[in-house]
Amino acid sequence: MGTNVKKKHVIMLVVDSLMDQPLQEAVKTGKAPALRFFMEHGKHFPNVVSSFPTMSVTIDSTLLTGTYADVHKLPGLVWFSVKEKRLINYGTHIKELRKTGLVKWMKDILYHLNEDHLSKDIKTIHEELADNGKTSASINAYVYRGRSEQHLKLPKLLTAFTSLNRDRGIYGPKLFSYGALSRLNPTKRNNHFWQKYGFNDKFSARELIYLIQNNKLPDFTLVYFPDLDHSVHRKGRQNTKGIKEVDRQLQKILNTYGSWDEALKDNYWIVMGDSGQAPIDTVRKKALIDLKRLLRSYRIMKLKEGIKDDDEIVLGINERMTFVYSLDSKQLPLSIIAKTLQNDDRIDVIAWKEKEAIKVISGAKAGELIFQSDGEYMDQYGQSWSVRGDLEILDLTLKNNEILYDTYPDALSRLQSAFASHEGSYLVINAKPGFEFIGESSPTHVGGASHGGMHKQESLVPMIVTGTSSAPKHLRIVDLKDWILTLID
Repeated sequence: MGTNVKKKHVIMLVVDSLMDQPLQEAVKTGKAPALRFFMEHGKHFPNVVSSFPTMSVTIDSTLLTGTYADVHKLPGLVWFSVKEKRLINYGTHIKELRKTGLVKWMKDILYHLNEDHLSKDIKTIHEELADNGKTSASINAYVYRGRSEQHLKLPKLLTAFTSLNRDRGIYGPKLFSYGALSRLNPTKRNNHFWQKYGFNDKFSARELIYLIQNNKLPDFTLVYFPDLDHSVHRKGRQNTKGIKEVDRQLQKILNTYGSWDEALKDNYWIVMGDSGQAPIDTVRKKALIDLKRLLRSYRIMKLKEGIKDDDEIVLGINERMTFVYSLDSKQLPLSIIAKTLQNDDRIDVIAWKEKEAIKVISGAKAGELIFQSDGEYMDQYGQSWSVRGDLEILDLTLKNNEILYDTYPDALSRLQSAFASHEGSYLVINAKPGFEFIGESSPTHVGGASHGGMHKQESLVPMIVTGTSSAPKHLRIVDLKDWILTLID
């Protein structure tokens, strides 16, 4: 590269729960001029496959490491640790968190997620860039591990009455922003708990604008916009008002430059969703799959009590997907629990591992499907599989030794990764669109929308890219890291 050639920065804007159909509608109706500008001046990919479960911490981990959960080891928003003998919850609903312990939750989300739970055997993009003499920034992303020591500024009230350490260091990228707990812009602003303590779109945009205005943009910047997710949960998949609100923040970012065209000259922009959402029925009794009732013949761990000697089952509920753990698989085989769950036709995927293979049955369809890796069939991502049984359970099509996916994108790899994501004997179950799982105090989204599952409605997200004709090897979030690194080199 010549000395007079200005190097471009990569700016990645991740909009939680951005989906292509409402995006197109918002652009068409004039509600999203910034997104329209990016689309008109870049490449639009409507169907990028997310990871599984379709929950932010797992997706973020896949984005940052370029691996599924079998490698990065962050199984979901809620999962059971055999090693620690406890249910880990990174943040579902205050009712659940009170029962599992608010201080435990804070330690998990603030420290353990990045320090302990995210595998140290794989590098994040921030670590990879630092090791190659490059710089990066993370703004409001839950997964951020890097090489630079950072400190979270916890409220004194919080540290005075809990065991949280006010001075404890963490490791993130050189430029690190995490709500009001760690800001890039030194300007004092009020970010109270009722303003989500800085974990909102306005804060994310302000922090990026600060970097742009002060010529501090690093080689790679990841900015997370969380607000649309809440809007879609409440108002459903087709909600465009939330997109309009996100777009206002994107306009502010573009307005930081002399012109919007100037913003394109200096940067590669990647604007994308992380997961979609599936609609949830308006009738509460129909919409909610009550696992406590379905599995009432078994002793289920109570959140407040933790594991007791006579407990048989633990529920790790991730909205439309759930890990169902058997605490003694010899006394209570997974196949027995699976047959109980099969009585509910709202559950479309019930899977468990048997030796090296994965068995899948359904409450909605008869038969069973058994698959494992390294077989005679190849899918579009270059992954080979051995498959036998009833293909319609995962809506697979075999054509000239090729496996084609439809309802459940990249179903075999994503499902297999869930069974290698953490220790334990467990089922992975998935709800049909229209329904979500509940346990003791689970969040519910009746009449709105929800995610977590494998269905294409929550698994496919749009991506807009400006400044390059290159594209990832495959249109999956798991393939983005390697591609982003080629833009930076």
